[in-house]
Amino acid sequence: MGDSQSWTAAPAAAERARSLLATAWSCAVTADGGREEFVGAHSVDEDGRVLLQVPEDSALLATAICAPRGEPSAVLEFADVAPVPVRNRIRARLWLAGWFSSADDHLAFHATRVVLRQPSGAVVVDLDEFAAAAPDPLATAESRLLTHLADCHADAVERLTRLVEPESLHGAVKVQPLAVDRHGLTLRIERNRAHGDVRLPFHRPADDVAQLTERMHILLSQASAAQCPRALQRQRTDGDG
Repeated sequence: MGDSQSWTAAPAAAERARSLLATAWSCAVTADGGREEFVGAHSVDEDGRVLLQVPEDSALLATAICAPRGEPSAVLEFADVAPVPVRNRIRARLWLAGWFSSADDHLAFHATRVVLRQPSGAVVVDLDEFAAAAPDPLATAESRLLTHLADCHADAVERLTRLVEPESLHGAVKVQPLAVDRHGLTLRIERNRAHGDVRLPFHRPADDVAQLTERMHILLSQASAAQCPRALQRQRTDGDG
């Protein structure tokens, strides 16, 4: 269950799905009752169609070739894993149902249904919106950015908690950067037996890493001007004792 911090800007479901698809490294395929895992074997074209390279002896290949053309016969599953070690690292899952067609050196997947599941729940993504959407411009850099923030700027992460409502920090034992996109930064607040996520929106979207740096500096300036949350103050006092 997430925390109650308010925010207004976030990626649309179609954009979030395309970002997940663009950055996922592995893909699980279920077809004709069987399931295979493929690592580093898929690519994505401009309209979101998945292109999958599989071994010649793959049972999936035979199933795809023999399946009636145009009939839903397979499900592809992708997972979005947080690059920073946190509790429950799966941030979202994406399922594509549809059918394969055979090309020269790969299989092309034609989706008939796209479902995105996030902590807030599952949503069916409109196929036209999915095809027209583009991945978040920071998606391919997100892993590097978050890892650097967590490993080299823990003081900055702690300072950003001043922008979090005090009740969201009650019982917090650890705060880590969980996600970043053009619209904002999400923090994971871990407690002894639970966790919650809080989003800190940027004042305007960031279209590249340079703009993201500027947006982060503004958040940090706002945090520096804010008072330290009482909940965090109590934790520091207890820890010093």
